[in-house]
Amino acid sequence: MSRVLTGIQSTGVPHLGNLLGAILPGIELANQPGNEAFFFIADLHSLTTIHDADIIRENTYATAAGWLACGFDTETGYFYRQSDIPEVTELTWYLTCHFPYMRLTRAHSFKDKSGKLDSVSGGLFFYPMLMAADILLYDAEMVPVGKDQKQHLEFTREVAEKINRQYGEELLVVPDPIIRDEVKTVPGINKNETGGFTKMSKSYGNEIILFQPEKKLRKRVMKIETDSTPVEDPKNPDSDIVYALYKLVASEEQVAELRDAYLRGGMGYGTAKQLLFEALRDKFGEAREKYDYYMQNKNLIEEKLREGAEKAGPVAYEVLSRIREKMGYKRYAY
Repeated sequence: MSRVLTGIQSTGVPHLGNLLGAILPGIELANQPGNEAFFFIADLHSLTTIHDADIIRENTYATAAGWLACGFDTETGYFYRQSDIPEVTELTWYLTCHFPYMRLTRAHSFKDKSGKLDSVSGGLFFYPMLMAADILLYDAEMVPVGKDQKQHLEFTREVAEKINRQYGEELLVVPDPIIRDEVKTVPGINKNETGGFTKMSKSYGNEIILFQPEKKLRKRVMKIETDSTPVEDPKNPDSDIVYALYKLVASEEQVAELRDAYLRGGMGYGTAKQLLFEALRDKFGEAREKYDYYMQNKNLIEEKLREGAEKAGPVAYEVLSRIREKMGYKRYAY
């Protein structure tokens, strides 16, 4: 059995890119025979940028509802809120004390904002060690990460190996990254300065939120940026955002039909957008209903997260106790 762990940023209502790039592949990985899945809402990481309790709380609910609506099985897997497991912050300190300062200064998450140090918190600087603690606290063996998080996983492996050498045994499990090259890059609804696709992201304001009322979803889809090719003329599907999105959610037969219509001409982009809207509505109809149900019954989300913490807590306790003893501290009890 392989223990798989992934952290889920609590950024609020998931968008289409989150679902296709992270949520659905993550659930698929969790459901593979022989895998034991630890999936958590990384609400402590949110504190590096958000200092509003209501926003953090609401973002956590919205993120959790998205995963639950898409079918994560909390009976067989571990689904919990990061902040409900206090051992993670203690382990962060132990790891930080064994990791070189200069290596942390080279972390992408810090370097990208190091030009404005007055606005950078210490939390952002130590972000990689909190991420390492998230992983090492559960003896995780496999960690799915995007290419942008590859460096942080390398830091996790480095600090685990350093501590293992220091204390003379395999005290920490050194995790292996799962970098999925085939993970879908979902384009946003606007083209970039060169006329190409930009990755869908809330920070770019180019996202499609699936979990919203049908009229709002359709209105958002109809705002997708297209070129000015006349209705009667052929169109290039490979340079069109609507077609790129349609390929990700429609059947092969439907995609082939739309491609033929583009190349043949006589169809406007408005018709293509309507087809995309219908594909999104139909493909995610059940998930949309479940999401609304969970958000209207947040006590059920709390119950799922509490049960997950009760399952994950003993694992964290055993691992941290093992580390404490080797580092010269007493094994503690609640």
